[in-house]
Amino acid sequence: MPALVPEFPHTFRGVGGFTRIMKDEELKEILTHYKTVAVVGISPKEDRPSYRVASYLKSKGYRIVPIRPDGDTILGEKVYPNLLEIPEEIEVDVVDVFRKSGDVPPVVDDAVQRGTKVLWMQEGVINKEAESKAEKAGLKVVMDRCMKKEHQRLL
Repeated sequence: MPALVPEFPHTFRGVGGFTRIMKDEELKEILTHYKTVAVVGISPKEDRPSYRVASYLKSKGYRIVPIRPDGDTILGEKVYPNLLEIPEEIEVDVVDVFRKSGDVPPVVDDAVQRGTKVLWMQEGVINKEAESKAEKAGLKVVMDRCMKKEHQRLL
């Protein structure tokens, strides 16, 4: 476990510098107040984590907006090739990213342009540049955590 940085609660010194760990109260707020989730990199295959997470969230009352370059519908929802193609009348609260870590910065650019409130990078998706860019633009950022697991744990 990395060393806790005493002057910044919930901040740890890791190999790449400082990483802020979001408090459970902040995660609960995100999970209870933001109900429209664009799932970037969702797979149409039922055995894939992105599909299972989106299916779970939909079963819990979240609106899912699938984002992937191809496809018509996933989980009964229209697929969009990117965040900017989602109609303006659909307010996207959370962008849940299932992409390689290096692919996240352009997603952040689109999320900022769309006016989303939260960037959520799933387990294994870690990008400090994207985290910093999103936070500077006013987005809440969750990194390297599973939205389904956090929902199950906290709610």
